[in-house]
Amino acid sequence: MAESSSPAAGAPTVAVFTPRVERSGPLFAAWRFLRHWPVIPLFVLAVLLIAGAGAPLLAPQNPLEQTLADRHAPPFWSEGNNGHILGADHVGRDVLSRVIHGARISLAVMVVALGTGLLVGTCLGVVAGFYGGLVDEVITRIVDIWLGFPFLLLALVVAVVIGASFTTVMALLALLAWSSFVRNVRADVLVLKQADYVAIARVMGASNRRILVKHILPGIISTVTVIASLRVGQLILAEATLSFLGAGIPSPTPSWGNMISEARDYLQTAWWTSTFPGIALFLTVMSLNFIGDWIRDRMDPRLRQLT
Repeated sequence: MAESSSPAAGAPTVAVFTPRVERSGPLFAAWRFLRHWPVIPLFVLAVLLIAGAGAPLLAPQNPLEQTLADRHAPPFWSEGNNGHILGADHVGRDVLSRVIHGARISLAVMVVALGTGLLVGTCLGVVAGFYGGLVDEVITRIVDIWLGFPFLLLALVVAVVIGASFTTVMALLALLAWSSFVRNVRADVLVLKQADYVAIARVMGASNRRILVKHILPGIISTVTVIASLRVGQLILAEATLSFLGAGIPSPTPSWGNMISEARDYLQTAWWTSTFPGIALFLTVMSLNFIGDWIRDRMDPRLRQLT
């Protein structure tokens, strides 16, 4: 009789462990590298920085020069582009040159608006969390009131009363940026000031200033970095929204938002005048969001996915 391959009744079951096969090869190595490092978003931001810093040298034409004979000239793959690589807008201005110069506005938002909001919001969050009491209550209530205020309505009123300008837009975006830092920084400071090493520093006679500088501020750097990386994309999108509504950078200064706004009446006849600045805006904000997520994962061990 043939032997049965099934185990006898009551016999112990032996678990068979299959050794893990390590995947290798150039494709897997490339995929692993792209997964661990935001190569594509960093490349997009590098292009943004280069375009913004070297716009006068990189732009093929003057972004403000109007040539009515080239009105709505198509991109380079169509006949009749007259030297306009990405086409021309409704008054004959070169779209590529305006997109390149529009990157400077996004860089200004990153440096001026985010920097101001980061400084103010971080300082208020540290003060509120460290000192507590009435100071904490006043700052927290101010943040709550500000978060409930309609920002777009304020921007439109300011644009009507004062007038839209570069300085006005940067001030409005700085007002929009600071509140997101206060709550998160305050929450971190409330935890850090109860830590054992802070209590030991107090027992040893350390002043509040020394505790803030030596023990509290280093503990909130990661939080501030993550918020800033995620917030900058939102600020660039907010600037484009204000420019689209007429409360942002005034024309003829090239901005991705006002380029899209000026071209919305010509979507059927000259789609390129709004499509290319829209693509630039989309890639920039998307890349900043990806980098923000990557920084958050790298700085928080609980969120790391480096397997």
